[in-house]
Amino acid sequence: MTQNGQTNTPMFSIEKIYLQDSSLEMPLAPKIFLERETPQIEIQLTNDNQSIEEGLYQCTVTVTVTAKITDKTLFLVEAKQAGIFRILNIPAEDMPILMNVTCPNILFPYVREVVSDLSTRAGFPPVILNPVNFEVLYHQQIQQNAMPASSTVQ
Repeated sequence: MTQNGQTNTPMFSIEKIYLQDSSLEMPLAPKIFLERETPQIEIQLTNDNQSIEEGLYQCTVTVTVTAKITDKTLFLVEAKQAGIFRILNIPAEDMPILMNVTCPNILFPYVREVVSDLSTRAGFPPVILNPVNFEVLYHQQIQQNAMPASSTVQ
């Protein structure tokens, strides 16, 4: 126990998981439903985190799905899933893994469901997002940030 009665035991808990934002756009509806070609699906995924106050952190996972046939957009779905996590007595060097791997892994199934639901409600087949290895993405980001900027000779 510490002087104020708290323990130094590491603590990680989910305080709240919520859908922070979502949108569905179908700019060419209803004519787009007459298209018979298979659309090309583009998926963008980002995650972000921030400290809210001492011991409380917010993590967000944002997915943007764009379905196109040639240059025509069938639909665009964006969902931003967020969570508030209580994290106490965790060594500083372990925090990046928690915030960039553990928390996004917890949030991903929720955002995956939102994307699938919105595409289905729009009248299209569900978009089922493949599992994401946030640990690999995190390590790729670290390697990218460690690379020196390429210099251009003019």
